[in-house]
Amino acid sequence: MALNYEIRYATHPDDFTSYDTRRIRKEFLIGNLLVKDEINLVYSMYDRLIVGGAIPVKENLFLETIEPVKADYFLHRRELGIINVGGTGKVIVDKTEYTLRNKEAVYIGMGDREVTFASHDPSAPAYFYFNSAPAHHTFPDKVIKLDDVRGVEMGSSESSNARTINKLIVNEVVQTCQLQMGMTILKPGSVWNTMPPHIHSRRMEAYFYFEVPEGQGICHLMGKPDETRIVWMKNHEAVLSPQWSIHAAAGTSNYIFIWGMAGENLDYGDMDKTTVGDLR
Repeated sequence: MALNYEIRYATHPDDFTSYDTRRIRKEFLIGNLLVKDEINLVYSMYDRLIVGGAIPVKENLFLETIEPVKADYFLHRRELGIINVGGTGKVIVDKTEYTLRNKEAVYIGMGDREVTFASHDPSAPAYFYFNSAPAHHTFPDKVIKLDDVRGVEMGSSESSNARTINKLIVNEVVQTCQLQMGMTILKPGSVWNTMPPHIHSRRMEAYFYFEVPEGQGICHLMGKPDETRIVWMKNHEAVLSPQWSIHAAAGTSNYIFIWGMAGENLDYGDMDKTTVGDLR
């Protein structure tokens, strides 16, 4: 198997305004996350969140520690949230197996344990997307079935943003130190997400887009509300959103995205709101 990682450093918002398209994509866009028989990681200096992906096909994939973690185990001082966006698979933590169907999640608490990814059927492999954040306490592992999560309906078809927000790994569902993850499903005919726009000055965020139809794309918005930029994205790509940046998008079709957050608090509603009319 192959395990690859890179480090992304933090950017000052004033410096960001001078970035061209190439530099914005280099610093914030995360491509090639989901590659067969590989684990790919980005270690971000924004709250030290790790964004990763794994597709086990020919063999199980072991989540080895990486040099920036400075520990013998990946989870020595970290917690982990995993969401399966492919075929049925298993996450094996030491000798405990957690089966995840499509769109199901598992939270894994801090501790010196081994994590392995496996697919039930190599012809329809699991696609594991995951986020990891530093932790200070060990909370119990927990599988979150999509059927067990009550989705929150937001937006409307009139404003092209009717969507269902599924809070999978949040404090009202599972105890965590700082990690939060969820999945927003856009309804047919709707393309806008995260409107009205806002920032989280106490948290960073990462977005991962999937079920983007072939030939369609996502126009992701980022930057300070009065100094925005766009990042064009494809299926199975992720993007980092700093604490000072909005995070919104419009697609050329409806789609699904996973949001992951880490930072100062666990208050899902803690956001600094702005309006569409304030965007520049």
